Amino acid sequence: TATLAVSLNALSGRGVHVVTVNDYLVKRDTQWMGKIYDYLGFTVGCVQHDSAFIYDADYISDDERMAFLRPVTRREAYEADITNATNNELGFDYLRDNMVVDSANLVQRPLNYAIVDEVDNILIDEARTPLIISGPAGDATDRYYQFAQIIKQLRKEREYDVDVKHRSATLTEQGIDKVELLAGIPAGESIYDERYVELTHYLEQALTAHAIYVRDKDYIVRDGEVIIIDEFTGRMMVGRRYSEGLHQAIEAKENVRVRRQNVTMATITFQNYFRMYNKLAGMTGTAETESEEFFRIYNLPVVTIPTNKDMIREDGGDLVFKSELGKFTAVVNEIEEMRAAGRPVLVGTTSIEKSEELSQMLKHRGVEHSVLNAKQHEREAAIVIEAGKRGAVTIATNMAGRGTDIQLEEGIANLGGLHIIGTERHESRRIDNQLRGRAGRQGDPGSSRFFVSLEDELMRRFGSERIGGLMDRIGMEEDQPVEHKWISKSIESAQTKVEGHNFDRRKHVVEYDDVMNRHREVIYTDRRKIVAGEDVHEKVIELIDAEINSIVDAQSDNRERSIDLEAVLAAYDALIPERTVTADDLNGLDRDELVDRLIDEAEVALDNVAAKFPDGAMPKVERQVLLMVIDKLWVDHLTAMDDLRQGVGLQAYGQKDPLVVYKTEGYRMYAQLQQNIQHDVVRSVFRVQPAVAQQPVQTRLTTTAAATNAPDDSSNSVQRKTTKVGPNAPCPCGSGKKYKHCHGSRVAKIAS
Repeated sequence: TATLAVSLNALSGRGVHVVTVNDYLVKRDTQWMGKIYDYLGFTVGCVQHDSAFIYDADYISDDERMAFLRPVTRREAYEADITNATNNELGFDYLRDNMVVDSANLVQRPLNYAIVDEVDNILIDEARTPLIISGPAGDATDRYYQFAQIIKQLRKEREYDVDVKHRSATLTEQGIDKVELLAGIPAGESIYDERYVELTHYLEQALTAHAIYVRDKDYIVRDGEVIIIDEFTGRMMVGRRYSEGLHQAIEAKENVRVRRQNVTMATITFQNYFRMYNKLAGMTGTAETESEEFFRIYNLPVVTIPTNKDMIREDGGDLVFKSELGKFTAVVNEIEEMRAAGRPVLVGTTSIEKSEELSQMLKHRGVEHSVLNAKQHEREAAIVIEAGKRGAVTIATNMAGRGTDIQLEEGIANLGGLHIIGTERHESRRIDNQLRGRAGRQGDPGSSRFFVSLEDELMRRFGSERIGGLMDRIGMEEDQPVEHKWISKSIESAQTKVEGHNFDRRKHVVEYDDVMNRHREVIYTDRRKIVAGEDVHEKVIELIDAEINSIVDAQSDNRERSIDLEAVLAAYDALIPERTVTADDLNGLDRDELVDRLIDEAEVALDNVAAKFPDGAMPKVERQVLLMVIDKLWVDHLTAMDDLRQGVGLQAYGQKDPLVVYKTEGYRMYAQLQQNIQHDVVRSVFRVQPAVAQQPVQTRLTTTAAATNAPDDSSNSVQRKTTKVGPNAPCPCGSGKKYKHCHGSRVAKIAS
């Protein structure tokens, strides 16, 4: 589908990104389509989370799975005419590019054209979670373990209540009393008192981890590590961590090592990342229901294209059962019936836990089958190849619902084709349609049916009471299904409500990130110029001028038209040392004359700093100081904006629009950020030591071991091993001075 559009846009030589949902499809598409693009004269790159390749028809690999894929650097893969990559890798490489201190380490070119496969999954489903690169903030604490044990002693409905619809849990009065007793809060005091405010954070996260997040559905535990499962694809999201201490609370609940909390170092939403491309396009079989969101967020109209061949798949109505056991029994019976007829069956489940439960039931019946979930993702390709063969039974989580083309064995079409069984309705109709869409492709016959129970999450959240009451009045058995248009309509209505709710959540995310995006654009643009080696001397002079103006204005009384000269000079000396001009020299000058005189003095002082360095070294030092200050204060700004975002919702109680408050307060905080950058650059540039010029450029972003909240790219994470040097030991730089008088001095540390 994408070939013509990709080829046309690749002719410009400015790069085309073909975006898909996982590394398996990235590699597969590079190998499949690389032959065509190579024949047309285009170079084709492939970026995965731990490697990068160029399609090379002459390259011979020892591993047949990597045929025609020649390993290259990430930068080379991005410099190809066409680059295949996942949305996560593209987004994180963009963020990493804005953390480097040397232009030689940049990997991406300017964003030109992207065409997105399964565009609704990437631009809508995954857009609820922003991309975050984080670093360690503080030490892990035993409090997570303490509260995990306390929460395990509470009883549901008596000491805490769970709201399934909104995925939240709250303590009852009885529960609060018990927690206070177990936590050792003195009688007569409350855990919600101001002095215990830190404990409430651990309590709330421990309760959420215990009551809302379910093992083998929301996450799995592997090798002592909690790994999140993507609710839309069923895939493991290695490296991604829940924020606000929730991940640590889950680690404590599962009694594995609690890793340190992180601080955000770089972040962007998928919406704002993909809107940076000059041109954006996509394709999917299930976009029509989301056409409003595509147009409002991305300015992309949705065009429906008729299928190549008429669709002849038969979609059966939903069968609704009273209990989950009755439902799964019926599912197993249907699998055996289809298998006896020689038809292949694909069974879709919503979680790893359910796929393994169903697998156990089939083993008990002696039915051979394959399981495809996040625990078996390495075998994905082999399982998919076998899934269209006579009598094959494949159980899969949502990961098999997208991008997998199940080829039917010869003769299967005459038997009725592939049969799809859905064991639960997903909260999004598109996910259900994707599962159904595995059958009946390219005019093949096929069939599908969904089995639903009143114990399913969607049914519990919306309307199971009415249907359950009806089934009780009729006196139906657990394994006796109901099939009626009214019930199917009721389920679709529930899905529509959830889709609307999720749209509001995504719109909410992008409205708030639009505020941060304006800050990010300015900081990243300035940073790119510095990294590219642009001369920043004029910029430093401007910051010095602005800071001196600020000092004088802060000590001026406009009504009395007087200036506190003593306070001005004290503030000036705190920033710029070795002042030669005296108070007597400045006495009697008006504001503008005083500012001009101090600026002249500062420029002389800057020349004296430059004289300490070898010829031509000062531009590098100025760039280093600017990068060091910007990176440190940008991380602090991200943390402050995140804290503001978390608490701004309370403004609604004061009849204020939280978004308006966030924009107003965000603007004030951004102005303060610029003021702080100005102050810290001026302070640092006059205290920088000559030894700094010989050091590699290092900032807070490059010296912190960074982690992403999506599949890891170990080749791009930066980690440093350091050896502690005593203050009286010789400095490792070889100067012959003691460490405390050389690189260990306070001013050297400030600059480096």
